[in-house]
Order: sequence, then structure tokens, then C-alpha cells
Amino acid sequence: MSEQRATPRTSAPPARVEHRIAVPVSVPMVGLLGPRDEVLRAVERGFPGVDIHVRGNEFSFAGPAGDVALAARLVDELAETVAAGAAIGPEVVERSIAMLTAGTQVRPADVLTLDVLSWRGRTIRPKTAGQKEYVDAIDDHTLTFGIGPAGTGKTYLAMAKAVQALQTKRVSRIVLTRPAVEAGERLGFLPGSLAEKIDPYLRPLYDALHDMVDPDSIPRLLEAGTIEVAPLAYMRGRTLNDSFIILDEAQNTSAEQMKMFLTRLGFGSTVVVTGDVTQVDLPASASSGLRDAQQVLADVEDVAFCRLTSADVVRHRLVGDIIDAYAQAEVDRAHGTRGGR
Repeated sequence: MSEQRATPRTSAPPARVEHRIAVPVSVPMVGLLGPRDEVLRAVERGFPGVDIHVRGNEFSFAGPAGDVALAARLVDELAETVAAGAAIGPEVVERSIAMLTAGTQVRPADVLTLDVLSWRGRTIRPKTAGQKEYVDAIDDHTLTFGIGPAGTGKTYLAMAKAVQALQTKRVSRIVLTRPAVEAGERLGFLPGSLAEKIDPYLRPLYDALHDMVDPDSIPRLLEAGTIEVAPLAYMRGRTLNDSFIILDEAQNTSAEQMKMFLTRLGFGSTVVVTGDVTQVDLPASASSGLRDAQQVLADVEDVAFCRLTSADVVRHRLVGDIIDAYAQAEVDRAHGTRGGR
């Protein structure tokens, strides 16, 4: 009896399909394709198994059914974004693909066309699904926590919402504050007045403000108290009514400082607290007020926690990779293993 060998089964390649979509004539193709077709090239890089051709205002796709459907949906989203007047580029294509493949119900066009603030021909918008969730939470809650790594737009978007609220007269002033971690004896040894000593701690808030308000008007607004920038210690004993209040770098507050700050909330005010719990600069013996607040306030009504991740980083792509690498290193250390290649 001869021995029979099983023939290994090979999976059939995914069926190829063809699909065409016509972009509305109201959409400028130059804006959709980008200079030197850089947007089209980015779409092709995102779907290397799909052949994409453009003739006039018609796109044709050929390739695996799932990829073709996703590529066609991406072009639809980009066309709607351009039709709304938003500029797109290769980085927008990458973020849109990430949103479409994340399995959420968030549409890239809804994210990329949400205007937060316009000034001098420049419009500030969320750039990721996480950022849109954050902006929406600020609109819907009295107290919002924006927690995430550097580069996710936590402070910048909060500042844009504050300026928007001031411009539309929903609040009468903006209060910006940060903890000065070295506000003890080391700060006392620095030269200059108290204002000059604390200025380096508050400089990031001033920088964001200069991007959104006429720089010539800022001294007048500061003098009138319409905009107040102060270290956290100056908040004690106050009640802040009709204000948009931002606490930045909140991971460097103690639990007592966080409680003190949150209880400053008055009528008609909105509070945004931002921070990165992986970048705590407090002494090892001190616990972070931001970490503590996540547990204490988890079930309190009208409080939102928005947790941004490396996917929401809008700086250089490498920043997101660095954040992920450090996060993995923390996991490895916690399990007693070492990463490496």
C-alpha cells in the first residue's frame, strides 16, 4: 500500500475588485490631490496593494475588496474635508487612515473640519479622533481632564477653547495657571523679582496665547485682568466665577494642591486640567494630584477624563514612536524583562 502525502493547502489570494467614484465638481482637485500630487502619493502609500488612477474628477481603484473599499472611503472623506475649506497634506492622509482603521465611528471629515478658533487666516482644529473627543468634552462638561503625553495638543486646544469662550462672551476672563515645582528655596535663589522668577514656568502658556491673540493686545488684557497668568499658589483662597480656567502640567501638583485648585470653581466657569502622568517631577515621596484625581473623581457627574495617546501626537512622527518605546520599557521593567533586539 503506497503512502499518500497530504497536499498542503495554500490560501487563495484575496479577490480583486474594481471600483470608481466621482468627486463632486465643487471640490477643487488641486486641493484634493495636493501639490505635485503629494496627497495622492500618500494615499497610494497607505494602500500599496491597490492600484489608484485619477482622470478628471474620477478615481478608479483596483485591488483586494477590503482595501479598495477603505481607499475609496478615504478619498470621500478627504474630498469632504477639502470642500469644507480645510487644507490637507500627507500627514492628514496618515491620520485619516489611522482613524478609519481604528474601528471607531468617528469620521475623519468630522474631525478635520471642526473649527475651534480662527485668527489671521489660520484655523485651529483637532487633528485626531482623540483630540475631537477632548474638544467635545470641554464643550459638554464643567470640568475636563486632558491626560496624555507631550505633543497631543492638550494645552494648545484648551487654550483655543478658552480664547473662543472669551471672544463669544461665554466667560469674562481666562485664568491660566501651572505649578512651579521648584517654588521653594531653589526658586528663591534665582535673581530678579518674583514675576521674573516664575516667568519660565508660565512661558509655555504665554507662547500658546501669542498664537491666538493679537500680541499687542496681550499686555492690555493682562493689565485689565481679562487674562490672568499666575502660579498655582496664587489660586488659594479665591473663587473664580464666569471664567475659563486652565491648570497646565497638573501631574506636578500634590493631592492637596489639586483639591485646593478644583474647589476654586465658581458659577459660570469652565475648568480644563492638563497633564502627563508619566512625566511627574515631584519628589519621590510625594504623590501626584493628577493621579489621585483620576481615582477620586472617576464617578463624579459633569467631570470628563480624556486620555490621549501616542496616536494623538501631532508633532514629528518620531515623537509618537519615542512615547511608545518608553511605555513598553516601563512594561518590561514592571515584568522584570528587558526589551531589545
